[in-house]
Amino acid sequence: MLACEPYKQPPRKILPGTPSLAYTVHPGRGPHLALVHGFLSSSRQWTHNLGALSLVCRPVTIDLLGHGHSPAPPDEDQYHPSVYVNALDQIRQKLKIQHWFLCGYSLGAGITVRYAIKHSDHVLGHLFTNSSSGFATAKQQQAWREDAVHTAPKILQAGAAAIERIPVHPKHAKQLPQDIYDELLADAERLSPVGIANTLLATIPDASVRRIAHKNRRPALLCVGLKESRFAALKTWALQHMPYLDSVELNTGHAVNMQDSAAFNQAACNFIASHTP
Repeated sequence: MLACEPYKQPPRKILPGTPSLAYTVHPGRGPHLALVHGFLSSSRQWTHNLGALSLVCRPVTIDLLGHGHSPAPPDEDQYHPSVYVNALDQIRQKLKIQHWFLCGYSLGAGITVRYAIKHSDHVLGHLFTNSSSGFATAKQQQAWREDAVHTAPKILQAGAAAIERIPVHPKHAKQLPQDIYDELLADAERLSPVGIANTLLATIPDASVRRIAHKNRRPALLCVGLKESRFAALKTWALQHMPYLDSVELNTGHAVNMQDSAAFNQAACNFIASHTP
């Protein structure tokens, strides 16, 4: 009698889908405002903005995959910006609202601008901060793709230690208010190596909206941190190629809403109030 090998369950095939993002609805009045943070950050980056924003809207802070309280799916495809757009609209539907505002910070802007263009019928207006990934050239995108192939495996292998070596990790921030710095550093302990690796592979290289920026049909505001000189050329490109886009200049670096929360709050509140029906 032949010996039978133990039955082995075949590997589960992970199909692309729409992951559920963690989000928090904060007190406020008026229309909802979706706030999407940047790479290696968290929803706590909006700590100094929520109070002012609540006077003109209902802030909804949202965590990227592998960040904060959001899951970290193993399927790389679920991290593509187009899937994020579906995930954002899933939140809108859960809130049972027809229209809202959006605000994207850095990498988050590549997602919120894309959403505003695809789902313009549901957008009252959108604002965003300096975003090198959101307005990256094709050459830069390719460079990120090639680098991610080497960097992602190192993150999966070394975990938190490798993530901390990334230049934009909160521990390297030098000009943040102390309370926000401490909160972001605490949230950084939640960063998932799987989530960060997949973000490098699938989100950042495809976050650029250059090919679709001309399709924007909703009021938009770019809050520019003037001290980040590398963004200057991208700002000029955005203002020249994105219809209905205005800008306001702030004397900050990349962390616009954190380094000068008062100026950012005023600009954001004025924009939201002026475009609220």
